[in-house]
Amino acid sequence: MNDKQKYYNALKINNRYHNEIDIGEQLGFDEEITRRIISILLKEHKIQYVTNGICNYKVIKKRAKK
Repeated sequence: MNDKQKYYNALKINNRYHNEIDIGEQLGFDEEITRRIISILLKEHKIQYVTNGICNYKVIKKRAKK
């Protein structure tokens, strides 16, 4: 499993109890790597920026196709 997928899965499980940098540190990533992974996930529309809670990012749930 690559670093991006590890971080994404940890963000899903996090349920907004830890900030995004702490999640990366728990996985062994430094802040720079964590920011790069967040940037990639934002570009892929897998996460979104939100301003409430401890963690500033949340996983975007896939919508069912009509």
